[in-house]
Amino acid sequence: MAKKVVNTSGKRKTAMAKATVQKGIGRIRINKQPVELYQPEIARWKMMEPLKLANEYQDTVDIDVSVHGGGFMSQASAVRTAIARGLVVFTGDPNLKITFLNYDRGLLVNDARIKESKKPLGRGARKKRQKSYR
Repeated sequence: MAKKVVNTSGKRKTAMAKATVQKGIGRIRINKQPVELYQPEIARWKMMEPLKLANEYQDTVDIDVSVHGGGFMSQASAVRTAIARGLVVFTGDPNLKITFLNYDRGLLVNDARIKESKKPLGRGARKKRQKSYR
């Protein structure tokens, strides 16, 4: 274990997650709520992916995450990125980083895709009012 406390962040669409990783007994909290109670269940599974891959470190760290913005799946993706980055920096294990990158690059890299902005003369980003020639 390289450092005492590590702060990392993750982003997806408009969701932002900030994670604090420190030595502990395996407590993971999302917005001060234990991850075991987080709903919906599919978002919880997504958040737990980095912990399942880093099984040997799961019971040696405490992770506190605060997340806001976006929908529940965007928040889950942001949280999983923040947790994975925090584990890599906290442990200093190059094999863990390779494991995460081989599993899914999105664990360590923010997803830069965002919603396209609305344009004038239309109802959305691409749709325009119909033009009449007669």
